[in-house]
Amino acid sequence: MTTRKKILGSHVKRLLSGVSDHGRRHLSEVETDLVQTTLLLEEAVEKLTNSFMAIHHVVDSRQEAINRLLAGQAPTAEESACLTGMSGEIAGHVNAAVTSMQFQDMTSQLLDRTLRRVTGLRDFLTTLSEHGDEILPESDGDEIVERLGKVSMALAIQSLELRSMLRKSVEQRHLESGDVELF
Repeated sequence: MTTRKKILGSHVKRLLSGVSDHGRRHLSEVETDLVQTTLLLEEAVEKLTNSFMAIHHVVDSRQEAINRLLAGQAPTAEESACLTGMSGEIAGHVNAAVTSMQFQDMTSQLLDRTLRRVTGLRDFLTTLSEHGDEILPESDGDEIVERLGKVSMALAIQSLELRSMLRKSVEQRHLESGDVELF
């Protein structure tokens, strides 16, 4: 075997392994970032829950005026003003909260799809690495070409499977009322 063929095999193996290791490392970092994003979204949902509790507090704080009305008594001028604006105020808060929750749902769907993509790409790089490990420095040119053909076919199949899995899209449509509808 010539030194040239050994060098070729060694370089191809090193290239495939290097690309695989580098890609997997970066994809692991992307996964970590996506998990952190999910935690931040959970925190946002918690804040929305707190907002709902604040809405409840607003309603509860007006309960005294409502009780007065139910007892046949007239509310104070200040209570009347608060009661008059209460429906619109509550509707605005509820609409904003619902829209935020729909955004969270859409974001969760996107994150799920992104995590699937990351997992698929990591599998893609693992296949590349495994085929690279099969190429020995002493492999001849024909063997290297055969192995590269096999890896190309395996990667093409994985790529098609990944694209097929990710066809589902997440869409958002704004309604005239300002509400958001997901498909």
